[in-house]
Amino acid sequence: MLATIAIIGRPNVGKSTLFNRLLRRNKALTHDMPGVTRDRLHGVVRPQEGRPFVLVDTGGLVPESNVDIERAIEEQAAEALAEAQAVLFVVDAREGLTPVDAQVARDLRQSGRPVLLVANKVDGGEQESVAAEFHALGLEMACVSAEHGHGVPALVERLERFLDEHGIASAEPEADPEARGLRIAMLGRPNAGKSSIINAILGERRLIVSDEAGTTRDSVDVTFERGGRTYTFVDTAGVRRRTRIEDALERFSVLRSLKSSAKAQVAVLVVDGMQAMSHQDKRLIEFLDREKTPFIVAVNKTDLLPKDTMRALREHYAKELAMVGHVPVVYTSAVTRAGLGGLLPLAEKIWAECSLRAGTGELNRIMQEAILRHQPPLIKRRRAKFYYLTQAGTMPPTFVFFVNDPELVKESYQRYLEKQLRKFVGLGMAPMAVYFRASHEKKAAPATKPRRQAPEPRRAPKPRQKSTKLGPASKAAETPAEQGAPAPAPKGRGKAEAPKGKPDAPRPAKSGKPDAPRPAKPRGRTPAKGIARKPGGGKSGARKATAGKGSGKGGRG
Repeated sequence: MLATIAIIGRPNVGKSTLFNRLLRRNKALTHDMPGVTRDRLHGVVRPQEGRPFVLVDTGGLVPESNVDIERAIEEQAAEALAEAQAVLFVVDAREGLTPVDAQVARDLRQSGRPVLLVANKVDGGEQESVAAEFHALGLEMACVSAEHGHGVPALVERLERFLDEHGIASAEPEADPEARGLRIAMLGRPNAGKSSIINAILGERRLIVSDEAGTTRDSVDVTFERGGRTYTFVDTAGVRRRTRIEDALERFSVLRSLKSSAKAQVAVLVVDGMQAMSHQDKRLIEFLDREKTPFIVAVNKTDLLPKDTMRALREHYAKELAMVGHVPVVYTSAVTRAGLGGLLPLAEKIWAECSLRAGTGELNRIMQEAILRHQPPLIKRRRAKFYYLTQAGTMPPTFVFFVNDPELVKESYQRYLEKQLRKFVGLGMAPMAVYFRASHEKKAAPATKPRRQAPEPRRAPKPRQKSTKLGPASKAAETPAEQGAPAPAPKGRGKAEAPKGKPDAPRPAKSGKPDAPRPAKPRGRTPAKGIARKPGGGKSGARKATAGKGSGKGGRG
């Protein structure tokens, strides 16, 4: 069995910082605000060369305090001292020896445990003189700086010698107790009763419980055995809405709570049965469902409800949890312990379902039956074609459908296939991951040929202007037909047949002059009826008449 060493001291002397430094990981929440640590934390220190031992971090002691939280912290420290074989008494070397340090030293001497005094916040060897006044306590002392790591390796070696000098054995067990068994995280809003449920299952006051919301600030591991099996409860701080988080300490607590819940094997979401399911409860359910963490919904404080309202309460939660219909719901009471007896077996059953594996042949038969029962809908005149189904992994069970195009499988049909898998494979409460992949890569769309453009309309050829005068060569080239003479009879046998009817009148030869323009209509009055218009009337005729009168030539006398 490993030796256990408890860290004791007044608030804000660096106990949690030293705890993290010795464990070489940030397990305890640290902050400049005093009184951050309330419940006791356990961790295993594994030196590179030496025997491991268990270290217990406790809250700061405030002797003779009337505050309920401070008295509860003092009770936790007393329980840690009772289970420990040695004590690390941590003091602040910068502030010097205080009356509280002297009183705590007297109480530790009366406990009968070997005590090693650790003067913290000594950043170098030249500053060890500031811790000289602590020799008045009459305890063996070591100077360290937990924040910067000064003197920490020497402290680990000194702790090994310290255990040997006092005859404290520390044997390595076959397996780490924290690494075995089922790890169950408690998640929920502040003051929902998470710590109370753990205390009720353990049958002892292991965690601090108070009516004040936000009592638990850090994630606390509680390992125990029940029925020959080992379980580890992880109590987390209450998670409020982001808009209501006021200080950085609460923000760190919420982040650690969500991180612990995501890493747990099974989570228990505790809700207050005195209130309706809030928006924050639904956000936490959405978070667990997205992380694929197996979880149980525990409706606590049912002992405060009238018996005739239980039916309405069950209907309310059945309606609100329709989005995660596979999640089991238990109705508990931390005061009467009602419903807590089946919590651990239910967590074991859910965890066993997470390791379930089905064969590919069985899965494909289930897939074919589901498709025949309800075919996928048409999407843009296309239907999803399913090729085969396989299981890719466990914890959580992961299934992959290979289809022609995953975009054709809509969300409603995905839910239908998931329900069919749960029904026929036997996954009633465990989360499930379903993916749809294309069996082949999508072919690139063929390049569309550019449309043939309509040919431009051809322009009409310009009319060929004929010459106004014909030369002798062109006159000689005219055929007799063009000159009006009859065409010669074709040569051949017999006489040529005379054309029937009257012969066509010879066409007059072209003079080569352009046609005269059509006379324009006069703008003046139209002549009266019975008066004949002179030929060539209009503007052109008037011009000719005027020219004849003026010249005096060409006119008749």
